[in-house]
Amino acid sequence: MKKNIQLIKIHPEDNVKIVVNTDGIKQGTRLEDGIIIKENIPQGHKVALRDFKKGDKIIRYANVIAYAAEDITQGAWINENNVRLPESPKLENLEFGTNIKKYEPLEGYTFEGYKNEDGSVGVKNLLAIFTCVQCVEGVINKAIEKVKNNILRNYPNVDGIVPINHNYGCGVAINSPDAKIPIQTLKNLSQNPNFGDLLVLSLGCEKLEANKLFKNEDKKTIILQKESGFEEMQDTIISAIKSSLKKLNRRKRKEFPLSELVVGVQCGGSDSFSGITANPAVGYAVDLLVQAGASVIFSEVSEVRDGLNLIAPRIKDKKVAKKLKSEIAWYDDYLNSGDVDRDANPTPGNKKGGLVNIVEKSLGSIQKSGTLEIVDVLGPGEKLNNRGLNFGATPASDFICGTLQLAAGINLQVFTTGRGTPYGLAAAPVIKVSSRSELKEKWKDLIDINAGRIINGEVTIEEVGKEIFNYVIEVASGEKITWADKWKIENRLCLFNPAPVT
Repeated sequence: MKKNIQLIKIHPEDNVKIVVNTDGIKQGTRLEDGIIIKENIPQGHKVALRDFKKGDKIIRYANVIAYAAEDITQGAWINENNVRLPESPKLENLEFGTNIKKYEPLEGYTFEGYKNEDGSVGVKNLLAIFTCVQCVEGVINKAIEKVKNNILRNYPNVDGIVPINHNYGCGVAINSPDAKIPIQTLKNLSQNPNFGDLLVLSLGCEKLEANKLFKNEDKKTIILQKESGFEEMQDTIISAIKSSLKKLNRRKRKEFPLSELVVGVQCGGSDSFSGITANPAVGYAVDLLVQAGASVIFSEVSEVRDGLNLIAPRIKDKKVAKKLKSEIAWYDDYLNSGDVDRDANPTPGNKKGGLVNIVEKSLGSIQKSGTLEIVDVLGPGEKLNNRGLNFGATPASDFICGTLQLAAGINLQVFTTGRGTPYGLAAAPVIKVSSRSELKEKWKDLIDINAGRIINGEVTIEEVGKEIFNYVIEVASGEKITWADKWKIENRLCLFNPAPVT
């Protein structure tokens, strides 16, 4: 049953409430507990439940999200302008492995997928075309356009053709220590399980030669500088594509245990409700997926850094703890080398949606990871090695994070949003979960699941979590199609390259 809720409090220890009303809450409104609102406060923003002196702790999610930068009166609006950022948790002070949750496996869950020659299982039947350097992108795009317009319809069992285009390969310091990140990203991208076959396109003089990534005898490599002009290039490429399409068209879906499924979770365009509705619901689904045998990757260093005190107790063992500290320390140094404040992460939209700083954003973002133990930490561009819940140490950029999750081996992605984003991936289905009902109503044909119903009591976090869990299996099996896939919304891949460009 729907309830008329004006404000919501997450935890008994919190000393702020979040405004629920679409139109915000007006100055002079008297709350049930006698608090009088001192000024107009927008939806998603925070109301002070008591008087704060300068330096007092402001608590949400039972954690300190900020300190009062000035005296704040009860009923006032707490926003980015009257708070001060707390320090990040010190890596040396973290306590690891103190909250490892035991669980009973969920038996019998399966999905319908495609078996690959390397033993992996995909949820799409795609042809990938790997480009060794950006110079060849224009030529391959023209060939793919011709195939899609005139040929692909003859291969109804093929889901599509995905060019692995990128801005790497030449004019770069390929032997720099940090060059390992884009190089391993590209190599592992080419091995994503949703790619049933792979062609390689080289110019012929680039630094990132095909043999640095592949054994030549294993991959069909087309070298454009060996071709006699554009038309011959097109003929050679299209002939190779046709050969691959014939092979892929013979493939059929078969039943596999959920242990063959890898799911990525990510957020973008977050707001104050993300940590109340969409992210906790995804976290509940993550627990179910892991219990049923699937692997899950949650990511984004800058949106975990300030909540490491919540992550560390769930780290499996000392080896994983050491990897987490190493990856976080590397990223700290990376930001410091650019003289970047970690609070540069929240966007104007995040703040308009009620998030005052990176700490509040992080505490909400972490909710996507559920409650179970973290079995491994992946550096940027690394591939999944251990089944279960993994943390991918990636930047928070939607496009870089999505690219790195694909390189890690995800089959599909669950993406939460409060402000809204049409983001999509060609290589994997993206399930969009909204934090607010208003967004779902506005974007009926872009949002797959509305977690905003949780706010008014229409459904529970657990009910939406189960809905997401079931939807993941149905999308993985080809029984349902996401809105992003229906409209073929495909953002370009975006490499993370901290190495110098020459």
